[in-house]
Amino acid sequence: MTHDIATLIVAAGRGTRAGEGQPKQWRLLAGRPVLAHTLAALRAAGLTRLVLVIHPDDAAQAEALAEEGVLIVQGGATRRASVRAALEALCNDPPRKVLIHDGARPLVSADVIHAVLNALERGPAAAPALPVVDALWQGAEGRVQRPAARDGLYRAQTPQGFDYAAILAAHRAYAGNAADDVEIARAAGMEVAITKGCDDNIKLTYAADFARAARVLAERQARQMDIRLGNGYDVHRFMPGDGCWLCGVLVPHDRALEGHSDADVGMHALTDAIYGALAEGDIGRHFPPSDPQWKGAASHIFLRHAVALAAKRGYRIGNCDVTLVCERPKIGPHAGAMQAALAEIMGLEAGRISVKATTSERLGFTGREEGIAAYATACLIAQEGATP
Repeated sequence: MTHDIATLIVAAGRGTRAGEGQPKQWRLLAGRPVLAHTLAALRAAGLTRLVLVIHPDDAAQAEALAEEGVLIVQGGATRRASVRAALEALCNDPPRKVLIHDGARPLVSADVIHAVLNALERGPAAAPALPVVDALWQGAEGRVQRPAARDGLYRAQTPQGFDYAAILAAHRAYAGNAADDVEIARAAGMEVAITKGCDDNIKLTYAADFARAARVLAERQARQMDIRLGNGYDVHRFMPGDGCWLCGVLVPHDRALEGHSDADVGMHALTDAIYGALAEGDIGRHFPPSDPQWKGAASHIFLRHAVALAAKRGYRIGNCDVTLVCERPKIGPHAGAMQAALAEIMGLEAGRISVKATTSERLGFTGREEGIAAYATACLIAQEGATP
């Protein structure tokens, strides 16, 4: 995220409904303060310009928790006063957009955040919410008085996003208190888009909410522990030619590699490693050599398919490692270019891809320079919603 986006974390309240003890934002959740989880969730979504709004009594705890780059602002007696104080603190270096998030919502996901940011590209304000699905009643003295219509009703969540200049002006012009910043934006005539919220994005209010949040964190941790490893191996013999395709780079040589496609042995091994981690067989299952349309095909077609299949199943590639086994051509001078080529094809950082080479000490078919072999390993890490 750029400097143009600031995120306010509102954490100046006392949280009396959560029972006795520390204010809820400072209580431990899975061994860490609630605010530590909140800050980590925002950073995981790519937000870097963070403003933590606190009660004056919590200054020491905030200083100990906040990492470099977090601006600490003392809040006011109400939520609205706290938000106003943080907005004013940004005046000397104003962002283009601002997100306003409850410090007691530590389970917000990157998907919820990015949906708000995407909506802000098309309008001045956006906020996540969930439609009300339960029946509603109006009641008094412990008895139902009458049913209430639920059509068009939503449960509001945060972060709520705004054009910075517009929401600052709205706060300055607003009189009285407000339940949230959408109420202030609407009073100023701003159109607010509703984006998709998430059931896990709960606001810790009562003591029982902590147990639910702990269960959600445990489930997420279990999903993150779904790490898959796959191995790939491929061999291609030499044939007459003037170069070999290896890991996406045409390496000059006095021979070429023979194969149904472009015979990129390194890319084939890596593709099979990804398929293997997904328990999806090998290249031959997805691109049968008996099918003439793959004759001479560029191997990046196969690798991109494997990467896309992993993403579709809910996995990201943690890292991969390719070893080319040959006497010649020399791989070292081209390893950097191969790493860059694979990074572009796979949409990964180059630092997550290793390409290296070894010889077989003149032993076997590679030692006799009859062909090239390649070994590859790929690590896949499950993301939220991954399918086994």
